Amino acid sequence: MSEVDVIVGQVVPVIGAAVGAYGAGVLTRVEQGAADATVGLGQRVLARLLHHAARPALLEEAVVDLAADGQNPDALAVLRQQVRKILAASPEVMAQLAEMLPPAPTVTASGAGSVAIGGNNTGSVTTGNHSPIVDLG
Repeated sequence: MSEVDVIVGQVVPVIGAAVGAYGAGVLTRVEQGAADATVGLGQRVLARLLHHAARPALLEEAVVDLAADGQNPDALAVLRQQVRKILAASPEVMAQLAEMLPPAPTVTASGAGSVAIGGNNTGSVTTGNHSPIVDLG
């Protein structure tokens, strides 16, 4: 996974949290003390990206589209692509955002049958010989 992909994977969720909290108003809203850390971080990240984007209107449009339909995976993909383009064009911005973000979790598994999950798991995890998976749903 490239460094751009790692930063995109961290940046898009915080922008999404800000969009979820404020909708398209996140583009103009002044950060207030009541905003939680994730939303505030999302606003700061978005402001930095908008400032350095060659075509900020495309990023703004992606945010507005995501605000209109936060459950639309295509809208999220467009936001992710716009962020990726900005970061790929500017290693300086990528470095600045990397400093703003919390460190990515490190996940390690070792030994026979070990399992490491670095995020959320919504499916079965099984190890060993003859481990049955039973669908209870």
